[in-house]
Amino acid sequence: MSNVRRVYVEKKPAFAGAAKELSHEIRSYLGIGSLTGVRELIRYDVENVSDEVFERACKTVFSEPPVDVLYKESFDVAAGARVFSVEYLPGQFDQRADSAVQCVKFLKEDEEPIIKSATTYVVEGDVTDEEFAAIKAHCINPVDSRETGMVKPETLAADFEEPQDVMIFEGFIGKSEEELKELYNSLGLAMTFKDFLHIRKYFEAEEKRNPSMTEIRVLDTYWSDHCRHTTFSTELKNVAFGEGYYKEPIVGTYEKYLADREEIFKGRDDKFVCLMDLALMAMRKLKKEGKLEDQEESDEINACSIVVPVEIDGETEEWLVNFKNETHNHPTEIEPFGGAATCLGGAIRDPLSGRTYVYQAMRVTGAADPTVSVKETMKGKLPQKKLVREAAHGYSSYGNQIGLATGLVKEIYHPNYAAKRMEIGAVLGAAPRKAVIRETSDPGDIIILLGGRTGRDGIGGATGSSKVHTEASIEVCGAEVQKGNAPTERKIQRMFRRPEVSRLIKKCNDFGAGGVSVAIGELADGLHIYLDKVPKKYAGLDGTEIAISESQERMAVVVAPKDVNEFMKYAAEENLEAVEVAEVTAEPRLVLIWRGKEIVNISRAFLDTNGAHQETDVFVEMPSETDRYFVRKEIADVKGKWMDTLKDLNVCSQKGLVEMFDGSIGAGSVFMPHGGKYQLTETQAMVAKLPVLKGKTDTVTMMSYGFDPYLSSWSPYHGAVYAVVESVAKIVANGGDYRKIRFTFQEYFRRMTEEPSRWSQPFAALLGAYSAQLGFGLPSIGGKDSMSGTFNEIDVPPTLVSFAVDVASSRTIITPELKRAGSKLVLLKMEKDTYDLPNYGQAMEQYGKFFEDVKEGRIISAYAVDGKGIAAAVSKMAFGNHMGIKMEHHVDERDLFTPGFGNIVAEVPDGKVGSLAITYTLIGEVTDRAALEYRDVCISMEEALGAWTGTLENVFRTVSGAEPQEEKEESLYRADSVYICRHKVAKPRVFIPVFPGTNCEYDSTKAFERAGAEVDVKVFKNLTAEDIRDSVNVFADAIEQAQIIMFPGGFSAGDEPDGSAKFFATAFQNAKMKEAVMKLLNERDGLALGICNGFQALIKLGLVPHGEIAGQTEDSPTLTFNTIGRHISKMVYTKVVTNKSPWLQQAKLGGTYCNPASHGEGRFVANKEWVDRLFANGQVATQYVDADGNLKVNDEEWNVNGSYCAIEGITSPDGRVLGKMAHCERKGDSVALNIYGEQDIRIFESGVEYFK
Repeated sequence: MSNVRRVYVEKKPAFAGAAKELSHEIRSYLGIGSLTGVRELIRYDVENVSDEVFERACKTVFSEPPVDVLYKESFDVAAGARVFSVEYLPGQFDQRADSAVQCVKFLKEDEEPIIKSATTYVVEGDVTDEEFAAIKAHCINPVDSRETGMVKPETLAADFEEPQDVMIFEGFIGKSEEELKELYNSLGLAMTFKDFLHIRKYFEAEEKRNPSMTEIRVLDTYWSDHCRHTTFSTELKNVAFGEGYYKEPIVGTYEKYLADREEIFKGRDDKFVCLMDLALMAMRKLKKEGKLEDQEESDEINACSIVVPVEIDGETEEWLVNFKNETHNHPTEIEPFGGAATCLGGAIRDPLSGRTYVYQAMRVTGAADPTVSVKETMKGKLPQKKLVREAAHGYSSYGNQIGLATGLVKEIYHPNYAAKRMEIGAVLGAAPRKAVIRETSDPGDIIILLGGRTGRDGIGGATGSSKVHTEASIEVCGAEVQKGNAPTERKIQRMFRRPEVSRLIKKCNDFGAGGVSVAIGELADGLHIYLDKVPKKYAGLDGTEIAISESQERMAVVVAPKDVNEFMKYAAEENLEAVEVAEVTAEPRLVLIWRGKEIVNISRAFLDTNGAHQETDVFVEMPSETDRYFVRKEIADVKGKWMDTLKDLNVCSQKGLVEMFDGSIGAGSVFMPHGGKYQLTETQAMVAKLPVLKGKTDTVTMMSYGFDPYLSSWSPYHGAVYAVVESVAKIVANGGDYRKIRFTFQEYFRRMTEEPSRWSQPFAALLGAYSAQLGFGLPSIGGKDSMSGTFNEIDVPPTLVSFAVDVASSRTIITPELKRAGSKLVLLKMEKDTYDLPNYGQAMEQYGKFFEDVKEGRIISAYAVDGKGIAAAVSKMAFGNHMGIKMEHHVDERDLFTPGFGNIVAEVPDGKVGSLAITYTLIGEVTDRAALEYRDVCISMEEALGAWTGTLENVFRTVSGAEPQEEKEESLYRADSVYICRHKVAKPRVFIPVFPGTNCEYDSTKAFERAGAEVDVKVFKNLTAEDIRDSVNVFADAIEQAQIIMFPGGFSAGDEPDGSAKFFATAFQNAKMKEAVMKLLNERDGLALGICNGFQALIKLGLVPHGEIAGQTEDSPTLTFNTIGRHISKMVYTKVVTNKSPWLQQAKLGGTYCNPASHGEGRFVANKEWVDRLFANGQVATQYVDADGNLKVNDEEWNVNGSYCAIEGITSPDGRVLGKMAHCERKGDSVALNIYGEQDIRIFESGVEYFK
């Protein structure tokens, strides 16, 4: 008899969005018309829980009574329907099951439940075997999941075999070359055979013994292209150039590079020409010329780091600003969700390991056309549509959970990205310089492993992304992709943000590629690493697996022996596991010990050789003269061309994609990704305030990118030049000073072979980047290369993306949407020479003058022109405020559509054109006619937006197609009296609880402190039963000391188990905490506030609408998934419709306020009885409205999540508990400058005032 209990949970038909979406996909995308319906159920298998706990978990953890139906053991299936279930592969992180275990432990902390989750699909209709197989293939990605049987297991407890001792390659040093080749081929290594011979030589000559399996695997990881940039470090012996018109400037740059390196490396013979040398030479030269004074000098290479003077409340202090770009192309190609999530996780951990707080991210990706039919998918590949959507879901889910604002999202389309997707994350981090120490690792120092546990996920990730890929190899690289665990990463971010913690860290490395062996192995020359101490997710891992597993969300930290206990104490406070795993030794050797035996013992000198010295020749191919990129083409039909340009994949709206990413968390985003009253002008740079915890500053960072795959495919040299130019122009167009820019580059190329011409693309691109850096006198101080963009015969387009970073003042920032009718449109043109290359002197002079014009208010909006020309630029500027434009007659129609990299269109107030400092051409004016006009062409705003928004609508939807609801009459509730506090205090105390997944505590704290309250933030610890008991007592005490409890936003444990805020709600059902909350409300006249995830917690507890912790019944109001079926991040307009609540006393009744929303489950649903009761009692606090304050219940542009009656916030019966979805805490000076409307609803001030 099985001890396992099984439950199935299914959304009620009205809320079964995922099942409806899948049904639509199968019918339209897979073309299976005979399908009549799909059901989707979540299956939980549960063991080791008592009857009482199981029954409670069924109602609060596994299901949510208002929206779910729960079946125990089995469920009824229609006759003829087919059923299958899907589970994660063993070793993959299952956030749903993990969160369910943690939630169940809240109910009874001393039980040790085991929970496994799966998804069960019921396919209804007359579906053939072949069609059923296609449906399964659509639902199961074999890289991370598998089909599982329907029979319930006897037990869930896994029985792990005891791993065998690590194998020694007997006779290795004595083998002939032929025998070695056979062994080499059998091991599936990423290293070359030349490297393998290099290893034999070392073990024979120096160690005089045979290597272990672990030593071979560690060396393969250490020397992989991913970890050690071996392609970039290959010596380029002979460089030859083809013939062609463009040869002169390209050869000229090469000769300049050779002359410069001669000067820099004078008298040194240890340096050779390679791609890495070329990538770094401009920085070395500019540094020598004194043009890189702000770079932070350090042995640690976590990220690019510059020192910036920052004025906070009138005092100047030095801050470190870090930036880093990271690709995760191979993993995202085979497992888009996990691959993209880990792309961002890895990018974050670089500056984070440098002890800076990461506060903004940019995502730039490359894909083939996702609108094509599934039938066009290449064998061995996922369909592009599935790839782009899953990858966006993975990256956004990770960033949204960790609480990182994504300031700019752009997908670039080119057919050759079908070879391998491009997934780039670029991040910014900052910290006060005095909070970061950089010291050496000294013998006796201890290395602590902090954060997640080790599993099989990610084994071989570094080597996998460095291999050649074919259809066959995709099968065996499965375990290489990790699943990110964002709540743990958030905990590390919190911990490292504390200066008392960061000042204990001498050195730090994140667990990216290579696992323990590399992350710890790089921290000191001599190390003893004790693998038995490394925390594991499950038993059965052998020494090699522990040494190279790339499980994410871990840090290796060097601390002095005297500081170990203090560091451990802080880790415990932040609910993080921390273990001493290694010690620094005097002898420069890497030693790994497992089961008391040394399984690795290699000299540092040998490790540092990075494998055998590789050499190659280069033949640089010339750009074609016949298919030149910069051509003014004749235009027969201007209107047709304009409409086609707006529909172009690389011009059209990506709003449905961009809105998946939280753009506002941190309350520091100076731009929202789309601006204007209608949020339709896409921004070209991301701008954020520096993340200061206390005080005010106007220092902002700016980041932009530049790259065009079509230009690069014609000429990698020109492609890189104009990538740099475009990234600079975008900074200038947004009010930045180009003179302060620093670059970081992302290189992504086809796989290199022995063939010299294969090396042409990266070599030519780096030459182009070299000439642009010297041309502007601005250095690239970092970068990332990925050299494996090949699948069978297809290569990715030659890719060098330039990221430009600038530090500026919010006072000079301008936003790109057109502001007022009557303004003039002018064009700043960058001159080009006969080789289609920029005149840098003229560009710099004009960009400098442009900055002066911005500061003097002579330019009020601007847009950098790209490869699509002026028409696309002015259209996008017009969309945000539905302004019209009238182009001048004299503008040549060809110039409307000709590439214009480096050019900038600017809006100049009427009457100020004559005083402009820049040299300009007048090209048009702004009108209030909401149309795009040129000579006899007139395109209405409706037509233009129809063309612009239509292309990707079926890929990234902005309209759900949900059934319309009944329209609602607008009404305001005026209360006769408002609840008055009898327990007055001068400075009320606010308690803010932090659970795994909470991410709005910093913003909420700031908002309350600004309003005059004292804030108490506590982390709920749940690593052990003792931690849970302790936290309950600490929380109950904190609530007793407080006047206000605030439930902040976030994702309680990733909004798992399926459904938001279950974590929060389950913890507060605890008798002791429940009593403390009710005493606060009933005996001390206290207040409670919940925003976003906090509102979800309030409604699940019953605090709204009931005013007490009563839990939920089947007919309770609740919050569920947005009708669009995805996360939505945008500014929403809400109207205050009651004055009954103390929280709304300083808001205007009937007033409209504009605040960021960012949620996946914000749709308020309730039956008619409840809705009527809430309105009648004045408990509906706020409703979603349009920008003019009109209720638009059925327009998803305004009622963003499809809430019943557009309800955004509700209160308890007496108004003292308020829950709302929009983040009114995310406000501040210079926040969301491109958004129109009042952002300050003064909830926090009202709450504090109530007690006075």
